[in-house]
Amino acid sequence: MLAPQRTGPRFVEIDAIFETCVAQARKRLDADTVDAWLDLAFWLGRLGRGAEPQRQWLLQGAELLERLGPALLAPLRDALAVLQKTPDGRAIGDLLTVLPALRLSTVADAAGWLAQVLELQRRSSVAIHHRAIDPSAALPVFLAESSALLARVPVEGLGRWLDAGLRLHGHHPDRLAEFLRRQSPDSRALFSRERPGLALVDGERRLALTLRALWALDEPILPLPEPAEGEAVTALPYLEADGLRLPERLEARAGVSALQRYRLMAAHLAGHRRWSQPLVADNWSPMQRLAVETVEDARIDVLLLRRFPGLGAAMCALHPPPPADPDDSTDSQRRVSTLRLRLARLSHALLTGEPGDDAERDVLDRFTTALATGESSSRDMATLALAWVARSRRQSDQFAQVIFEGTQVDWRDDNRHLWRFIEAGDEEDTLGDPPPRPAEAEPEELPPRLYPEWDAAALAYRPDWVKVYDRLQPAGRAADIDALLARHHDTERDLKRLLDALKPQDRVRLRHQEEGSELDLDRAIAALGDLRAGILPDTRVQMSHRTDGRDIAVLLLMDLSASVNDPVNDPAPAGEGAAEPGETVLSLSRAAVALLAGAIATLGDRLAIVGFHSDTRQRVDLLHVKGFGEAWDDAPKARLAAVQGAFSTRMGAALRHAGELLSGRRADRRLLLLLTDGRPSDVDVADPEHLVADAAQAVHELDAQGLYTHCISLDAQADTYVGRVFGARCSVIDRVAQLPRRLPEIFLGLTR
Repeated sequence: MLAPQRTGPRFVEIDAIFETCVAQARKRLDADTVDAWLDLAFWLGRLGRGAEPQRQWLLQGAELLERLGPALLAPLRDALAVLQKTPDGRAIGDLLTVLPALRLSTVADAAGWLAQVLELQRRSSVAIHHRAIDPSAALPVFLAESSALLARVPVEGLGRWLDAGLRLHGHHPDRLAEFLRRQSPDSRALFSRERPGLALVDGERRLALTLRALWALDEPILPLPEPAEGEAVTALPYLEADGLRLPERLEARAGVSALQRYRLMAAHLAGHRRWSQPLVADNWSPMQRLAVETVEDARIDVLLLRRFPGLGAAMCALHPPPPADPDDSTDSQRRVSTLRLRLARLSHALLTGEPGDDAERDVLDRFTTALATGESSSRDMATLALAWVARSRRQSDQFAQVIFEGTQVDWRDDNRHLWRFIEAGDEEDTLGDPPPRPAEAEPEELPPRLYPEWDAAALAYRPDWVKVYDRLQPAGRAADIDALLARHHDTERDLKRLLDALKPQDRVRLRHQEEGSELDLDRAIAALGDLRAGILPDTRVQMSHRTDGRDIAVLLLMDLSASVNDPVNDPAPAGEGAAEPGETVLSLSRAAVALLAGAIATLGDRLAIVGFHSDTRQRVDLLHVKGFGEAWDDAPKARLAAVQGAFSTRMGAALRHAGELLSGRRADRRLLLLLTDGRPSDVDVADPEHLVADAAQAVHELDAQGLYTHCISLDAQADTYVGRVFGARCSVIDRVAQLPRRLPEIFLGLTR
């Protein structure tokens, strides 16, 4: 029996395994490390946490130290000592169970993960006067998920993702647990950002431009579904009728950048789209189909290299020579199929022109001859592949154990587009026709658009954070707007005088029109001469006019939060006109918008009117009152009459979506006017400065798109925040009753 060099407290459950664990540890570790390993085991026995921590360390600690080294002992013991002094000390056993299974390659990585555990415990446990009194509900979830998380992101990325989750949901245990399990959209989006490599969404635009320029393909590029937990990332690109499917993220490999790998995949799929023809797969064995796919893929790649020789270096780097074919007669390989390995060697021979045996040489000669006379066809490649199968078939090809190592070509697809199946199966249909599927209900609204939100504390975006819904504003009575305009008759009369001075006078005559406002005499006389001469006359004898020199598109964004329903309590001084009894911010806003819409219609500019309000980040509604193509008539007036205030003001998301609507308009000047009565806010945001910073970031984004943003604020306290959001491009109207007169004047001043 082995005598341990260290003694200490042991539990009855430990006695049965102690000697065996010590013996195995001495085989793995040197004497000093064994002593340190035992010291930590006995220290765990004195913590008062039962036998499980000591048992887990004895069973797995030696292997962990062999992999990472004895330097792990100091940070591990320090972390366990801190955890022991908290209400989460009971999690020490779980931590020691999880730690050996994590993909940690260095002591620094292990120390980083232990620091994350302590930070999560500190920030998510229930505390009074900065003293934790209840254990963290999130810590067991994090320990259980750490193995799957570290399989996809490095320790540094995991720390950034965890910090974001604690900042967003640290005070909501259920939401934090959902975040740690990656069950919420924001968690998945933030986690994807931390994964190494290039995301498809970041390279999608360049790939789309390449396909459009080189292949005349204008098809969607979509990511492959993410594999389930525990599954290897083995999904291959593939073609669908409606677009190309590529991996969601790629890393550099064999000296080839991730973007170049994406380009190779896209080019290969485009080549299939251009040159491949579907084949009937019925009555072909799986081995035959694999061979046909290999030869067809090689044909596509050779044709690609003819058009784009620059792809050759990347192809050669990503398709190295496969391992040597093992001797099929040896006992060690007798029960292993080498089919995929031989196909990989055939693929390499066809691509490089360097055959390894007679069968490959024969296929290569026929392959080269077929492509020398033209592009050949998928049917020609199928003939070559079947000849290779007949010549190289082995008895071992039927075995279930298959050699896969070194057989997958990095950029090639799964070839699902290559096959057509005439018969669904051999089973007879004895159950009759399936019952008819119920008709799907029509959706009540469009699916939401997802927008990021700026996190000033982290100096980064929260991706896909806010859901924005487009809705058509229900209609009311257009007569209500006419009644409002009648109440502001004096303002409308003064406005018309200003408009007469600003109305564009430089009209351009458009001749040679099928339809117009007057007859083009020169064209009419020429047509009459042709008619008398027996020649078919040109019917384009009309003339019209258009205004030149003013090309402006305006989007007016109205804040429809609940505060606009408040009554106006700022009667104007004598001589300026006071607000009528019962007047609200919303009623004055309706009048001002109606006056502005009439002015813009007179000037001939294009106008869209959109209102917005928000109910947390899950719902920001944009209510369309008037579109750019609509005339200012009873239909938009009726919608304007029915707008109501509700909920909150998530301004940044509304500005981003309004910018998307305005950016699609072709105009010399594109102006986004925001009419609001308060600062950005929402019920799910505790920090009052967060949405102010997000709105400021949204304005910077609009500036980068060439959109001019101007804010008209009705908040008397706007000076405390509006400058940080809009800079000098804002107008503060202290007296709300002045809005109907001031809003059109501000617009005219901006577009004079």
